Amino acid sequence: MMGIGNLTELTDADSAAINVVLLGFCEELGIRSVLTTQVINWARSSVRECDLARRLAHHSIRHRVLPKHLEPRLVMLRDPAVIEPPAEDLDRLAREIKDANYRVFVSGGEVHIVSHDLHLHNADPFLLFDQLRQSGPDGGLPKNLDAAHSFYLGYEMCKAATAAALGKQYQQDESLDWGLLTREESRHYLRARPNPSEAP
Repeated sequence: MMGIGNLTELTDADSAAINVVLLGFCEELGIRSVLTTQVINWARSSVRECDLARRLAHHSIRHRVLPKHLEPRLVMLRDPAVIEPPAEDLDRLAREIKDANYRVFVSGGEVHIVSHDLHLHNADPFLLFDQLRQSGPDGGLPKNLDAAHSFYLGYEMCKAATAAALGKQYQQDESLDWGLLTREESRHYLRARPNPSEAP
């Protein structure tokens, strides 16, 4: 038996990678029992991590292959690859689209908002939202930016800023990939609400 919780609980580092290395040692040395805990916050998913890590190590050693591209759920903080549209493509998109819907992207370490004849970007989502609020007629609020739409955009821009900071893939209306910790999101499309002045 090996007490691996002593390392994950007493080391100031996320537990997943430590657990993978420790389970690799256990597999190589023939240790069949491990003792872990998941008390401290950064190790609170250690049991699930160890289960995936032992399967990964066993497969890797048994089949004599690298433990790479086999178990994506253990890659949590950063994504294996990030595909971002170049800023020039976003400029072109702003010229080509015809509707006033807002598209959110990450490119070059910044959050971008694209709509018809509009392309705004900034690394700070608060400053970006201020730019958006002043992008309407005569430097005022755009007509389609009500409270519900503002909340939605704020949420998406927060996800985009998080993805930019950590090196994760961002796709509007999709969950960020946190490996085994991913929480799927329900799609919350904005519904058009009737204008009170148009009521029968």
